[in-house]
Amino acid sequence: MKKVRLAYGKTGLEISVPDAAAVIEPHHLPGLTDEKQAVLAALRAPIGAPPLRSMVRAADTVAIVISDLTRPTPNHKLVPWLLEELGHVPRENFVIINGLGSHRANTRDELILMLGREVVDTVRIENHDAFDDARLVRVGRNTYGSEVYLNKTYVEAAFKIVVGFIEPHFFAGFSGGPKGIQPGVAGIKTILDFHNAHMIGHPNSTWGVIDGNILQDAATQNCLLAKPDFMLNVTLNGDKEITNVFAGDVIEAHRLGCRFVKESAMHAVDRPFDIVVTTNSGYPLDQNLYQTVKGMSAAAQIVRQGGAIVSASECSDGVPDHGNYAKILQMRETPRQLLEMIEDPAFSMFDQWQVQVQAIVQLKADCYLYSTLDAATVANAKFTPISDLGQTLAALAAKYGPAPRIAVLPYGPLTIPYVK
Repeated sequence: MKKVRLAYGKTGLEISVPDAAAVIEPHHLPGLTDEKQAVLAALRAPIGAPPLRSMVRAADTVAIVISDLTRPTPNHKLVPWLLEELGHVPRENFVIINGLGSHRANTRDELILMLGREVVDTVRIENHDAFDDARLVRVGRNTYGSEVYLNKTYVEAAFKIVVGFIEPHFFAGFSGGPKGIQPGVAGIKTILDFHNAHMIGHPNSTWGVIDGNILQDAATQNCLLAKPDFMLNVTLNGDKEITNVFAGDVIEAHRLGCRFVKESAMHAVDRPFDIVVTTNSGYPLDQNLYQTVKGMSAAAQIVRQGGAIVSASECSDGVPDHGNYAKILQMRETPRQLLEMIEDPAFSMFDQWQVQVQAIVQLKADCYLYSTLDAATVANAKFTPISDLGQTLAALAAKYGPAPRIAVLPYGPLTIPYVK
């Protein structure tokens, strides 16, 4: 047996697996020696755009869109460095928009954790509210027939910056870039269109795909209707250190970043596995069960039909208790019934996309969850709760024996495996 450390919460946990088990983790890229200088260099010599400082006038209102607490974007580094580079602009001209999509608002303490106290105390911060029509403005219609509503403060700003990080994404292909705007600062009607059953269920709406991915295309179209003037995206290693910086034009720079990530974060295997152990990359990505579906989706790429997925995800923030994810899960008895309900064109409810992906995974494999959630909550979400990873793996190994194929994704969706 060999020991493998899983990314779980803030502390991690260790499990023992057979020596023959495949451990699939990111090609560990070292963090940049001087992250700040690398970011400043990218701001001064960006991709497809002039230097940032030369683009912004002192009198401009500047909106900086960031990702929320469920993402590991190092906003506490990137935002202060942006403000420093734009030191000729008065602080009162800035607004930081927390791109929540349909997630809950972050508290002041969480914003301090995300941005640092100095930024929170000196810059106006707005939690985006997708449900408040008064804080949205229509910017147009995309080719999929969706009416596009975006955050009014963002749209009306003289200069727009979007900040994020790039990783493989379970239906948009890759995160970052246009996704910082859609769904980050979109209205709920637009978010529902973006995540409808047809869009999510399209065969190209999956990990690592850009060309032909209709979700990435919709995000791009929606973003360009109120295009950010500048993008700052980074890539991260398993230790959340910055490994590369992509700054400049929101499309050109993002696409280069996606190519970089695909080379380092996607891993080919010869054939499927009987058992796949996964995580959701630890804190902050494994704060709730809703987000945990991503790690399960990564595992589903290489588990065999009828196999087992074992997920270790702390879920310190619960299911969560906001949104419709938990409610939708209770609307039908089985994953198949849930999928049929969601695929009915008459059905539309925000958060349905996460249940849709979950149901697809559950129709492929049995799903087990190790977390801090109580057993009843896990069972109500259609997963099998477990309290001992070692015992569960031993039982599954016996079920799929005598020599089951086992894979471990210690960092969950930071590495996306696929069958050749």
